[in-house]
Amino acid sequence: MILKVIIENALEAIAPTAPSAPPPTGGVNTAGLADFLRKFFAPLFLVVVSVVAIFFLFTREITRFVQFIILAVAIGVIFYVPNVIEVTAKAIAGALGIK
Repeated sequence: MILKVIIENALEAIAPTAPSAPPPTGGVNTAGLADFLRKFFAPLFLVVVSVVAIFFLFTREITRFVQFIILAVAIGVIFYVPNVIEVTAKAIAGALGIK
């Protein structure tokens, strides 16, 4: 019984089989990539912003703190406003001539 199963599996592995479904020709599937990036990097971004802001406040560097907060808000818009990543990616691809 065991020998029969081994031989059948060996013959099945050696024998040519019908080709499986052809690979997709539409390119890389990026559906949901922006949501994944947003969910992955947004909490990490908030932690880094919080630590650096606390550092600037404790060292009493108010000018650098304000500059950092303005930059952090600008970057935060990219992560939290819907469709900013998609629109930016499409604009860059269009500028490079990629459809």
